[in-house]
Amino acid sequence: MKKKNDTGAPAIRRCSVGGQAVMEGVMMKSDVGIAMAVRRPDGSIVKSYRKFISKAQKGTFWGLPVVRGVVAFVESLKTGMDTTTKSAELLGEGFEEEPSKFEKWLADKLHVDIMNVVTAVAAVLGVALAVGLFMFLPQLIASLIFGKASGGADSFYVWRSLLEGLLRVGIYVGYLFAVSGIKDIRRVFMYHGAEHKTIACYEAGVDELTPENAKKYKRLHPRCGTNYLFLVMAISILVLTAIDIIMHSLGFPPEGMSRVLRFVIRFGVRIVALPLIAGVSYEVLRAAAKTDNWLTKIIRAPGMALQLITTREPELDMLEVAIYSFYLAMGEKNPLEEKKLREEAERRAREEAEKQAEAEAQTEAGQSAEAPAAEAENEA
Repeated sequence: MKKKNDTGAPAIRRCSVGGQAVMEGVMMKSDVGIAMAVRRPDGSIVKSYRKFISKAQKGTFWGLPVVRGVVAFVESLKTGMDTTTKSAELLGEGFEEEPSKFEKWLADKLHVDIMNVVTAVAAVLGVALAVGLFMFLPQLIASLIFGKASGGADSFYVWRSLLEGLLRVGIYVGYLFAVSGIKDIRRVFMYHGAEHKTIACYEAGVDELTPENAKKYKRLHPRCGTNYLFLVMAISILVLTAIDIIMHSLGFPPEGMSRVLRFVIRFGVRIVALPLIAGVSYEVLRAAAKTDNWLTKIIRAPGMALQLITTREPELDMLEVAIYSFYLAMGEKNPLEEKKLREEAERRAREEAEKQAEAEAQTEAGQSAEAPAAEAENEA
């Protein structure tokens, strides 16, 4: 007979909430809004919420299969940048320095908020770094290795594309291992685990959503962004290899073209194909997360394995933060918060009662001391 709190049981209900770990907190995103909860150094939990509806709605062009994956990819990039900035503000690490003369001049001339400019530049640099690390570098290494290869056989292009893909995956895994050694990133990975456990506990529908109950659930989740990024890497191997073979069969780029120009064209094709890869990967992830058969388990397995790196076992106070964010995103009352408010109200009531009793005791003591003095004066 299966126990009631068997955490290995398959999920019996789904929710549309996904999340992202931030510094000392968790962001949760639902169909209608984005919520965030962060624990400050004094132990308090601060929250924020803003309405958000994706452009990828059913019945619209942006809601079509594959297209909606591209929309989700772009929206996730923007949300990620906004979330990082907002979490720093909630944590109390906003920039309080006086703007420099150059910053004031720039803001005055461009009529923009300098912090918006800084955020935009940081986003562009972040995307450029990702493209350089996971697209440009693998292609460069593969081109150097196969640069002197001769012949026009399709197998040459296949092996070069396969090597690019394997290098891309290797760089991604190595990057995850490298950043996991950073103390602050390890705490972010713990909050990542808290996000997964919170959603898993809710979806199981067996236990009340509390830090103690959520801690019993697995920290790996099939809809995780880690799974998605690995699918992007894997599917890019198939798509880009097919594109290389098709281009070669059509005689483009021509053999007489310089190696540098051929490299630039191939790189440009990869950038153009990225939205297609992102959209197809999104559809594969959605399909694999809906069912639990042998095929979907195989598809999810590499991404789930990588979550052993990108998640860590969270502490109870981290799970509490994730639950605060989750209920806020769902638009539901948070029993944990209501309990704290009741306890706080009761504590204040007790303190007021104690103060009042102490004041009354002091008044009575004063009156008791005044009575003998008054009697002595009467006798005199």
